[in-house]
Amino acid sequence: MALAYFYPQIKLLHIWCVALSGTLFLFRGSLRLAGIGLANHAALRYLSYAIDTTLLTAALMLVVILHQYPFVQAWLTVKLLLLVVYIVLGTIALKRGRTPRVRAGAFVAALAVFGFIISVAIAHDARGVFALLS
Repeated sequence: MALAYFYPQIKLLHIWCVALSGTLFLFRGSLRLAGIGLANHAALRYLSYAIDTTLLTAALMLVVILHQYPFVQAWLTVKLLLLVVYIVLGTIALKRGRTPRVRAGAFVAALAVFGFIISVAIAHDARGVFALLS
């Protein structure tokens, strides 16, 4: 059976994983900013890995089904590049930030990048929310 047959289910899984990943990051980042050590508990980290792996797998399946590829489609290129920025900011916010101020700044910036990635996905335009305004 062709993978395209499962497109609606894969897309829904991808969307759910985006929501779960963002919610978990918001939860862990809030705990970290509050100084609660649970933020980097192994169970939460592994849950994050599982959600993000599922998210990435679904994304790759959608790329194959739709024949839309990063570095060919501008909006997918922006999403991919911003994903790298989001991951770097997230690691600074949750683990690598040396001071609470650095962690807080990285946390807010990561949330902003996450939101912009979503706007790019909704608009299918590299300008994201700014394309919706024009």
